[in-house]
Amino acid sequence: MIRVLYFASLRERLGRDAETLGDPPQTLADLRTVLVGRGGVWGEVFAEDQAVLAAVNQEMANPEQPLTDGDEIGFFPPVTGG
Repeated sequence: MIRVLYFASLRERLGRDAETLGDPPQTLADLRTVLVGRGGVWGEVFAEDQAVLAAVNQEMANPEQPLTDGDEIGFFPPVTGG
């Protein structure tokens, strides 16, 4: 089981801040594929051309990051400043 957290504008667009998934995909990229497969706003938010940052167990992660039972994954938009 993994816990997935959604932050900032992602939380607002998806209408939830967190969820638990019973059978973790093998990698972070696989998880994004699962989320895109939900269609609708999920497909828009997690589309391949969308800049979405991710952390696994509170450390920045790349798409090839393996996922294991008990991981916590956070998705958030890129931060801009000025």
